Amino acid sequence: MLQLADMRLWSGRVDGEDGQAGKRWHQDIVPLHLDSPPGFSILGFASDEGVRRNKGRIGAAKGPRILRLALANLPKTFSPPLYDAGNVRVEKDDLESGQAMLGARITELMSAGHFPMVLGGGHEIAYGSYQGIARWMREQHRDKTLGIINFDAHLDIRLPAPQGSSGTPFYQIAEQCDLNGRPFNYLCVGAAATANTPALYQRAEELGAQVISDREIVPWRIELVQRQIADFIDRVDFVYLTIDLDFLPAAVMPAVSAPAGRGVAFELFEPLLDTVLESKKVCLADIAEFNPYFDIEDHAARTAARVVFQIANGIKG
Repeated sequence: MLQLADMRLWSGRVDGEDGQAGKRWHQDIVPLHLDSPPGFSILGFASDEGVRRNKGRIGAAKGPRILRLALANLPKTFSPPLYDAGNVRVEKDDLESGQAMLGARITELMSAGHFPMVLGGGHEIAYGSYQGIARWMREQHRDKTLGIINFDAHLDIRLPAPQGSSGTPFYQIAEQCDLNGRPFNYLCVGAAATANTPALYQRAEELGAQVISDREIVPWRIELVQRQIADFIDRVDFVYLTIDLDFLPAAVMPAVSAPAGRGVAFELFEPLLDTVLESKKVCLADIAEFNPYFDIEDHAARTAARVVFQIANGIKG
């Protein structure tokens, strides 16, 4: 179900004495309309049905609401208009309809020139996001190629058994690419050996996926990892950026379905994210798995908001 934007969530501090330079997101954001000029559009995906199917901790459906509260007080430091495009909410256990609706909404936004920033929700968000990008590319960029960069402790290429879940989206995307004669360009950054079985690594190899493990992301190798990411981006025309927050250390990000035993340090993630954004090829971004039920004094929500802030400031310029 498509829900209209709840603008009551956007409130916070006002520094009127500083004029335009003192503005925060809650002062600048407006509901998205059909005739709104292109801008940075927040879209929620209120779902944890995929997490439930994947036997994870329920609660991510509340993520979009709490993340908006965390975003509200951020300083407005980028020029494009800022919009709230509402939510797509999964009804009962009908994940597939919710993903299709998310995809349709994303296509609508992208076709109107907006940059969709999608807030999850479980990582089942990825299959819905892909559906929207794929339709947009078929309609407007048929001869272009897409690369998927997933910051994640998990490869998320499980086989649907029999339904899709938060653990299957990139396998489902690979299937769609095969059916449509499109290349499956997938890079998973931060995969943990303790979170993926040998069967999943074998499937990644069979699908031609590239994997950078969490143990490779250390200070003395960060430039090498940046080059690996840049080389992947150089081979595609557009990038779909998806961030599963469970790839961060549990001490930084406890509020997820499956907290990381090690994770990638936030200060190492930031330059890797910059590498992706500096390409200017990112056409859509989403974040997944934030579960506010397991947050501690909103620490994780603030961390997730910082990620969105970095994306908003990095996609233009």
